[in-house]
Amino acid sequence: MKKDQLEIACFNRESALIAQESGADRVELCANMKEGGTTPDFKTVEAVRKELSIKLNVMIRPRGGDFVYSYDELEQMKAEIVAFKKLQVDGFVFGILDKDGNVNKEQNTALVKLAYPCPCIFHRAFDVVKNIDESLETIIECGFTTILTSGQEKNVVEGIEVLAELVKKANSRIVIMPGGGLRSSNIGLVKKNTNALFYHSSAIVDLTETANGNEIKAIQNNLEL
Repeated sequence: MKKDQLEIACFNRESALIAQESGADRVELCANMKEGGTTPDFKTVEAVRKELSIKLNVMIRPRGGDFVYSYDELEQMKAEIVAFKKLQVDGFVFGILDKDGNVNKEQNTALVKLAYPCPCIFHRAFDVVKNIDESLETIIECGFTTILTSGQEKNVVEGIEVLAELVKKANSRIVIMPGGGLRSSNIGLVKKNTNALFYHSSAIVDLTETANGNEIKAIQNNLEL
């Protein structure tokens, strides 16, 4: 297995197939790009799972907006994890905070246990937590395998120093996966400065919601330099 891995955030079936054809290592399947990604519908996940041989992670997020969820929303998230596990997806992507901007340890741990043995990624809810160091430790304690983050900035370039620190502090206990405005034009800079092992991009280069195969290949090429 090569050292550096690439995940593509996909908002439709076409993007997932493009990601696979263009050499991505994993797909994160979501809906509603304008909301920052929400749970995709069951039939889409079912169809994509049948067509992908690479790994498929699924976003579990009932709505856009904040990451504090009601009892009913939490129950919906649990039901979706149970349903998608039956489709043999490879992992789940979610993140729950409390009203004070801290990681909700109890609720996240419950979902991680429900998802087992599928690994779980804590998504960019991390970029709005109040205490980065404390949140890092809590997320590790919850049992997540990866944190997707832009370093609490609007993109990975602006957050590059925080990302580098996170990789050091994680110290191989959890994967820090830079994501948020990651493109072929900046992947080299991000890799050089962070020494991360897994990277996340939508690889969208126009006004559509579909990944660009040439951009994915360019990201991969720059990762291998």
